[in-house]
Amino acid sequence: MPAYAPVLQLIGVVVLAAAAAVWAAVVVRLLRRSGLRAAVRRGARPLSALPRQGRSGPALESVELTPAEQDAFAGLVRRLANG
Repeated sequence: MPAYAPVLQLIGVVVLAAAAAVWAAVVVRLLRRSGLRAAVRRGARPLSALPRQGRSGPALESVELTPAEQDAFAGLVRRLANG
């Protein structure tokens, strides 16, 4: 027992450690009882309380590049890759 620590402080540490152990045991027991592992094995289901998220935003676009533009882009990529 450290000489500088009062007895009440040491008792407090022991009580806090015991409370933490009891809390951890209760949480583990509740998780086992609720079937959390079974839900994880089944796969994540979307929450029924939240509405489905639709795709919003503009449609995907693409533009054909001319051969000169493709060469210029390739040169730019090479220049950026070299630092």
